[in-house]
Amino acid sequence: MRTEFSTAALEPGAVYRLLTATVVPRPIAWVSTVSADGVDNLAPHSFFTVSSVRPPVVQFTSVGRKDSLRNVEATGEFVVNLAPESLMDEVNRTATEFPHGVSEFDAVGVAREAAARVKASRVARSPVALECELHSTLRLGDSTVVFGRVVHIAVDDGVLADGHPEVTRLRPLARLGKDEWSTLGEVRELRRIRYTDRPASG
Repeated sequence: MRTEFSTAALEPGAVYRLLTATVVPRPIAWVSTVSADGVDNLAPHSFFTVSSVRPPVVQFTSVGRKDSLRNVEATGEFVVNLAPESLMDEVNRTATEFPHGVSEFDAVGVAREAAARVKASRVARSPVALECELHSTLRLGDSTVVFGRVVHIAVDDGVLADGHPEVTRLRPLARLGKDEWSTLGEVRELRRIRYTDRPASG
């Protein structure tokens, strides 16, 4: 037996709660931007993924018109900082709706460092920073999908193994439903089976 839901019959908040509780876990883009007036902004966005490799493009979604979106539209740049387990409290506190013009870096006490290619600051203690130039935006209802071309990647040497980021060192956070978060947990390796190597069917 299943409980059936018609999205047309539900109010938007109920749809949001259903979707965010079932599309899990969601990686977090801890997006840093700078306004046209030079004020740093830092906010987590859990609608986030890789869009393309050639060219390298990542995307995050702004639900509503938030400072992250306004700043990206004004400057054409942003940084996606990996949200690690060690900074969980700071990530959560930067989700607070601070008044416009208040820097979450300063309000929460998050150390910043200069980026290599863009004006937005990087989170100094984040193990990976993806510096992005705006590729395009796509408006979908009450949300805007932001596509950023990755122009520079900075990775902390401490999370590299043989030159490659090691997930057990990255310790990424993920968002679940309601006020639930997820940490890395068990990591299992399972290689993809090539068509020519597939077992014969019975």
